[in-house]
Amino acid sequence: MPASAAAGVAAEGEENAAEAGGRELLYCGTTRFDIMGRKVKGGMGGSRGNLVSPTRLRPLMGVDIRFVASGCAACHCVALGADGRCFTWGRNEKGQLGHGDTLLRNLPTVVSELSKYNIISASVGRNHTVVVTDGGKSFAFGDNKHGQLGTGSLRKGTEVSPAPCLVTEATNAVCGADFTVWLSSVEGSSILTAGLPQYGQLGHGSDNEYNTKVSSVKLSYDPQPRPRAVATLSGKTVVKVACGTNHTVAVDSSGFVYTWGFGGYGRLGHNEQKDEWQPRLVQIFQKNNILGPNDIISAGSASSACTAGGRGQLYMWGKLKNSGDEWMYPKPVTDLSGWNIRCMASGSMHHTVGADDSCISWGHSEYGELGYGPTQKSSVNPKKVDILEGMHVTSVGCGVGMSLIVVDRANVGNKIDQLDTFDGDSDALFQENMKSLYFPPRCYSKEEQDTNTSQQHARHETAETPEQATKKATPTANSRSNKRKTTVDQPKPEDGTDGSGEEIKEVQRSHGTSTRRGRGRGAKTAATPEAKPSGRGRGRGRPKKGTGSPDPAPLEAGSSGRGGKKSGKRGRPRK
Repeated sequence: MPASAAAGVAAEGEENAAEAGGRELLYCGTTRFDIMGRKVKGGMGGSRGNLVSPTRLRPLMGVDIRFVASGCAACHCVALGADGRCFTWGRNEKGQLGHGDTLLRNLPTVVSELSKYNIISASVGRNHTVVVTDGGKSFAFGDNKHGQLGTGSLRKGTEVSPAPCLVTEATNAVCGADFTVWLSSVEGSSILTAGLPQYGQLGHGSDNEYNTKVSSVKLSYDPQPRPRAVATLSGKTVVKVACGTNHTVAVDSSGFVYTWGFGGYGRLGHNEQKDEWQPRLVQIFQKNNILGPNDIISAGSASSACTAGGRGQLYMWGKLKNSGDEWMYPKPVTDLSGWNIRCMASGSMHHTVGADDSCISWGHSEYGELGYGPTQKSSVNPKKVDILEGMHVTSVGCGVGMSLIVVDRANVGNKIDQLDTFDGDSDALFQENMKSLYFPPRCYSKEEQDTNTSQQHARHETAETPEQATKKATPTANSRSNKRKTTVDQPKPEDGTDGSGEEIKEVQRSHGTSTRRGRGRGAKTAATPEAKPSGRGRGRGRPKKGTGSPDPAPLEAGSSGRGGKKSGKRGRPRK
């Protein structure tokens, strides 16, 4: 489709939306863009600041949004207004938001350098963003390590402001993780690619692999910074394209589907897991099962999808969920049979669909990106988002831990006004939640509060000066001193046992000590004036023979002293 035709369709959609009351963007998922998809120390950071239900964003309230996009490997978003403005927000470590800096933004912000253009298409990769104007120009910003911006140069590793791409008469742009695909109205060059060629996702018949050194086995891949037409499709006109992390799906004007790139988990739909370096026709979408003008295509991290046959039947293939077998070739999703699907987006492992007057989502959810609310997190099968029931969804986008949904405000009454609104205070909310998590306030009863208050008053009344406090010994020191005195004054039992006298127990109980005597400081200072009789130890073993010490008094029968009777055995005697 030429750029002028695309602009005409966009203008017609704007007029219809204006008559119907406009469209509004709703967001669900995490607002902690700095930690999303990353392991956080402590393991609790990723669960804070999540919007588990579709929520309005304060800067876009009342703004007519016609298109929204994110990526299956992206942690930032882009939204296009009906007036041609471009809004970006999210992670910005590589300047992928296009604001001339690397500051993170929690809320949508207009890209000021694009304000003089009417942006009709946009897409985001892992760390880069590409937009297309109604005049056929394309601009890109963010990470350019692999040449994915299409500027023709690798000298600047990042572009924090929009830079022109070397593409003419562009009509659309779609990003993979580290590569970009452009559609153009130039005859013979309807599809162009640039960026990382590691898995053949550029479609040029090679992965540009080479050894970094002659004597090394380390491999690298020669980046492609200049957009290049896919020669295999030079005789065809590509009208639709979708990109996963490292694979590409395209549809030509005849309705045939082509896939290429990384083939793991059967995401290419060829019933095998081999990488394809050139576009390969998907056999199932032929004859009566070709794609029509209103059919849609989508690609996730490890999956692909499309509607075909003119009936709106959704087909999917690849790895659709964390558990279970992958689909090696396209299969119909029976749960969505009979639905009129208008738009679809896939994230890392979740999917969102706009069909009829409902929003449907399913997959794995870690941050509430499915929008089910606090009662449910994930769903294996497609499920309606109940809070959006009856709303007409016009555009959807999925990223890492987030979903974006554009709904038509016509015929919904005040349903949208009843939704929550996010003001961008996720940092304060996160810090407050973490503080309450690790330092929870203690809840006192009324009696405890009265007791604590009286104790505080008593401490203030009996407060001592520092000089007085240093003169007094601490309670611990007094306790140790008393214990040493008690040990010296108390004679040691003759039989070598700890004794069973009540006096020792009372003294030890009064000082809070154990009745078991050890080898502590008190034991060393408990020396008596008399010489210690030889052969009388601590009850360990029998006494030595031939000593001049008098024999101790015989123990009574059944005595349990340590010394015990002279039975020739250690420990207490047998009963």
